[in-house]
Amino acid sequence: MNPVLKLAATVAVGLVAFAAPSLAALKVDTKAPDFSAQAYLAGKPFNFKLADALKKGPVVVYFFPAAHTSGCNLEAHLFSEAIDQFKAAHATVIGVTAGNVDQLADFSKETEHCGGKFAVAADPGAKIAKQYDAILAQKPEWSDRTSYVIAPSGNIAHVYSDLNPNKHVKETLDAVKALAPAKAAKK
Repeated sequence: MNPVLKLAATVAVGLVAFAAPSLAALKVDTKAPDFSAQAYLAGKPFNFKLADALKKGPVVVYFFPAAHTSGCNLEAHLFSEAIDQFKAAHATVIGVTAGNVDQLADFSKETEHCGGKFAVAADPGAKIAKQYDAILAQKPEWSDRTSYVIAPSGNIAHVYSDLNPNKHVKETLDAVKALAPAKAAKK
């Protein structure tokens, strides 16, 4: 094969792999892996425990590649703008990343990102991301952009995986709102 064509084919395959959305292996109605992690809210450290958050209502666990990167900055900002809607549905939002974990305290408080409105958790070594099959294929030491809505029962209610950050808030907020009628019916 012509070396130029071979190089072009290799580049094309690489671009398709990078652009392809990831497929989260954890399925709706399966038990979400429990975890605890060092987290930050408005720059203050604390230990986030999924089991404790689920006692208050649904939890949105959104994995993102790395703090202070363009797509992650946008996604965090979009979640911060919608946080009152999540709170109205008694949902907790937590961002989890394996990338740039040393920057999370600042990322959690900066107005253009989280704005101190929701917590972000460090996942050094991507241990939590691996449990949730949210590993970035192109950089396996980082988390992929995958969002989970976990019902108070601990079961996964919704999964959305796409490197484009624009729809994660709408997807998860719609899923959280869909849980509300089910909760009301059980009372």
